[in-house]
Amino acid sequence: MAPSSPRRAHARARRAYGQNFLSSSAALRTVVDAACLKPDDLVYEVGAGRGRLTSLLLARAGRVVAFEVDPAHAAALPAHPRLEVRVADFLRASPPPAPFAVVGNIPYALTAPVVRWCLDAPSLLEATLVTQLEYARKRTGDYGRWSRLTIETWPTHEWELAGRIPRTAFRPVPRVDGGVLRLAHRDIPLVAPADLAAYRSFVDCGFTGVGGSLAASLSRRYGRRRVASAFRANRLSEDVPVGMVWPENWLTLFRLIA
Repeated sequence: MAPSSPRRAHARARRAYGQNFLSSSAALRTVVDAACLKPDDLVYEVGAGRGRLTSLLLARAGRVVAFEVDPAHAAALPAHPRLEVRVADFLRASPPPAPFAVVGNIPYALTAPVVRWCLDAPSLLEATLVTQLEYARKRTGDYGRWSRLTIETWPTHEWELAGRIPRTAFRPVPRVDGGVLRLAHRDIPLVAPADLAAYRSFVDCGFTGVGGSLAASLSRRYGRRRVASAFRANRLSEDVPVGMVWPENWLTLFRLIA
């Protein structure tokens, strides 16, 4: 049997990673509108693919750096004086020293590392990412529950579900709908920078699950009396599950307890 061509092998790899291209003009506009780009913005695009999103980004932003691992797709991207194409893995790139934004229709299997890369980038202004709808809803509290990652980073980053994209807007068509996740770095953190490490330790303690509730977990470290007083001040039941506590409540609990 003849070996597969590099292009076919790469196509299989894209499918394995959940790479689905946006084919709907309306869906592409949804992503770009959610990014709220300004004419002088620098944008890093994750997985430029065939360049449909790239062209819209160039119409809104000042300069676009498009990352695309497929040399064939990279070579087909439009020539433009404000576009720099990098045939490289976005996750291996270093953030620029200047403020910048990230936009991308990312492979679903790479969602977690791309989000972590954005959270760790000190000069990031905001990231607008197409993810699985379930992931976007989970991270933004849309199910009425809040994830540990969201709570830990809430003082420095705002998480927002900025749109929904039907599965039929992608090619090939995936099994699930997509969500537009917007991650914005706060100009002024909600916790003093000197206290961020203590806040994260506080959240880690609360998410241990010891005792079956947030109050029980915190009481093991800070004492039941102090925790009970803070919960009353917050109008929270002591048996509330950890995932049901809103980010603003976490901030108040931290100030009262820790």
